[in-house]
Amino acid sequence: MRLFFVLLTLLAGSAQAQTTFRLASIPANTPAGATLYVAGSFNGWNPSSAAHALAPQPDGSYAVTLPATVTGALEFKFTRGSWAAVETDAQYQDIANRRYTATGAAATVTLQVLGWKDLGGAAPCQSTALQPNVQVISTNFAMPQLPGRTRRVWVYLPTGYASSGARRYPVLYMHDGQNVFDQCTSFSGEWGVDEALVALQQSGQDPTGCIVVAVDNDGQQRLNEYSPWNNPQYGGGQGDQYVDFLVQTLKPYIDQQYRTLPDRLNTGIGGSSMGGLISLYAALKYPAVFGRAALFSPAFWFAEAPLKAYLHQHRAAAGQPTRFYFVAGTPESATMVPLMQAVRDSLQRAGYAATDLNAQALADGQHAEWFWRREFPAAYQWLYRPATATAAQPGAAAASFQLFPNPAAHTLTVQLPAGWRRARMEILDSAGRVVLRRSLRSAAEAVEVGTLRRGSYVVRLQSEKTTVSQPFVKE
Repeated sequence: MRLFFVLLTLLAGSAQAQTTFRLASIPANTPAGATLYVAGSFNGWNPSSAAHALAPQPDGSYAVTLPATVTGALEFKFTRGSWAAVETDAQYQDIANRRYTATGAAATVTLQVLGWKDLGGAAPCQSTALQPNVQVISTNFAMPQLPGRTRRVWVYLPTGYASSGARRYPVLYMHDGQNVFDQCTSFSGEWGVDEALVALQQSGQDPTGCIVVAVDNDGQQRLNEYSPWNNPQYGGGQGDQYVDFLVQTLKPYIDQQYRTLPDRLNTGIGGSSMGGLISLYAALKYPAVFGRAALFSPAFWFAEAPLKAYLHQHRAAAGQPTRFYFVAGTPESATMVPLMQAVRDSLQRAGYAATDLNAQALADGQHAEWFWRREFPAAYQWLYRPATATAAQPGAAAASFQLFPNPAAHTLTVQLPAGWRRARMEILDSAGRVVLRRSLRSAAEAVEVGTLRRGSYVVRLQSEKTTVSQPFVKE
C-alpha cells in the first residue's frame, strides 16, 4: 500500500511538471522597466500575451513557466510586446524561431537575447519589396466593421499591369501583410510572394499573373481578429467582423480601383497559422465571394471544438466549387497534421469534391516563414492555374460589367458587358441562394434592391454562352 502511494505521488508530480524559460542575459540597451514576453506555437504567437510575460528574478535574470499542458515540439521567440521589438542576433538581424521539445518532465531552459530589432541603431533596412510591383495602398485604411481600427494595406500588381490595356486579373487576399513582401517590415522573415509571382511570370508558368492584396495584422488584436470563436486562454471572437471588413469594405475598394476579375473563381484568400484559420472561415462564410483558399500550417487547435461543430453544420454551397490547399509540416506539433486532415475530411463530407481538396503533410516542414515561402508557388499554381487560364481566354476582359453605386441602399444600376444586349440577372446571398431574379433588356438598367437585407451578395449575369459575376454590398 505504501508503495502504491509513493507511485501515485510520483505520477502526480510528473503530471504537473512544467517547462521554464529563463533569460540569463538581455541586451544592455533594453529600456528600464521593459516587460519581456515569450511568443510561440503554444500561444498563437501573441507577442504581448500577459500570461506569457517573463518575471524579473533576484539574480537579474527573467523567467516564465509554461502551463503543464504545453508539451511536444515548441517554437518561440522573445519580444518586448510587439513584433517590431522582437529579438535578433548581435548584428540586429532576424533569427530563426527557437525550438525546444517539452517532454513533460520538469525542465529549466536557460537562454539569452543578443539584440532587439527596434534598437539596432544600424543603417536603415533596405526594402526587399519589388518595385514598381508592390505599393502601400494606405497606412491607415479604415475598418468600419471594427470601429476605431485602421490597417496598412499593400497591393502587388503583376509585371506588365500598367501596359496591359483592359486585361483583368485574379486576386489573392492575404493576412499578416508585414511578412508578405518586405523583409524590413516582417517580424520573422518574409514570404517573398512578389518575387515568386514575378518568377512564375518570367518562366511562362503563369503568364497572366495575379493581384495580391495583403493586410497587416495588429499585434495587439491579431488573435482576436483571426478567429471568429473565443479561446478562453488567448482571446479571439472578432473574426466575423474582420472577414466582413475584407468582403464589405476592402474588396469593393480593390475592385473599383484595379482591373480585377471579381468573380468567386478568381478571388482567393490565404494565410498561415491563425491566418490559415481565418482564411478557412472566410471561404466557408462567404462561398459566393471566395472560390480559392490557401491554408498554411493552419492553427485549428486554437478553436478546435467550435470549428468542428461549425464544419459539422456546414454544407457546400450548391454549384459553387471551392478549392482548398492545405500544407503543414509533420514536426510542427502533435496535432497540426491530424487536425488539418480532419478538416479536409469534414469538407469532403460537407459536399466539397475530393479533387478540390489538396492536403500536403511534409516531413521537413516547420512553423516558419521560410517554409511558407518555399511552399507558396506550389499552392498558388494549384489554386489559380484553372482560373487564370479561363480569365485569359479571348473576350474574358470584355465580359466585365459595372455595378453602381456599390454599396447601394435602394437602387443598383447594372451596366451590361460590352456587346451584350440582354442578360438574365440573379442576386445570390452569401450562402449561394438566389434571392432576386430579373431579365435585363438594355445596356444599363436600374434594379430595386431595397427589400434585400443588409449584407454581402453576388450579382450574376448570364447570356447564351457566358456567365459573369461580381460582389455587391447592400447597405
